[in-house]
Amino acid sequence: MIYIVLSILASSILFVIFKLFGRFKVNSFQAIVFNYLTACTFGFSVYGKPVNILGLSNFSWFYYALGLGLIFIAVFYLMAITTQKNGLSVVAVASKMSVVIPIIAGVFVYNESIGRLKVAGILIALASIYLVTVNPNKIKGSSLIYPFLVFLGSGFIDASLKFLQTNYVKASDVSIFSATLFGTAGLAGIILFLLQMFQGTFKFQFKNLIGGVILGLVNYFSIYFLVKAIGYKGLESSTFFVINNIGILLITALLGLILFREKLSQQNRLGILLAVIGIVLVSFSDSF
Repeated sequence: MIYIVLSILASSILFVIFKLFGRFKVNSFQAIVFNYLTACTFGFSVYGKPVNILGLSNFSWFYYALGLGLIFIAVFYLMAITTQKNGLSVVAVASKMSVVIPIIAGVFVYNESIGRLKVAGILIALASIYLVTVNPNKIKGSSLIYPFLVFLGSGFIDASLKFLQTNYVKASDVSIFSATLFGTAGLAGIILFLLQMFQGTFKFQFKNLIGGVILGLVNYFSIYFLVKAIGYKGLESSTFFVINNIGILLITALLGLILFREKLSQQNRLGILLAVIGIVLVSFSDSF
């Protein structure tokens, strides 16, 4: 159970770091690439065994990790585009609403329970996501294809992590599995760096590297704890992902209030109340 709490805390801190990037004018794209390289290096260093890069292909999860690593950075790109075209609130809703995808996978792939109490909790949780993250006055009505792709990509990542943890990734291999995910995304980022250099649009700043290193360490633990938490036998994945996503939503809102003096509207407060109710209903649904 401790891994669920740590997963929520680590993921919430990621949002604080991104908030600080804007304050210190850190180039988010460069920091994201450095973050992947940092997370990869850290993951290999804590594996506890000698790492043979060429021997990674012997792991049954290796090729899945390569594909998922590319999806990691692709979803980050889509989030950036969505933010520019539709606004931050829309990308926040798209990424968090994606929780329905691993929920559906849990029910149909792993035959998890789906009683009335859980359905009610899930619907209330989804409503809370909208109320906490959306500012009706700032929604832009342009192309919906990008938020839809963010929705699909984020949900696919969560469902894929559950699938790989269940079928391929041993408990002792979580660190090297996570490192491989990040390494693939980092290599893709380096290729994009090279393209930017070729086009003359790449401008390195040391603060982007520092920001990326800090982000990478936290990001590594967010995935490490997430994979560990998914493996918790006392909680169905459809229940876990609701608790995880809504927990991140609540902690992020609390940190924004404490650290950045962000104000909560009546709509936001209602959303937080519904989030708590949704978590309680979903948490206890497995007991009935």
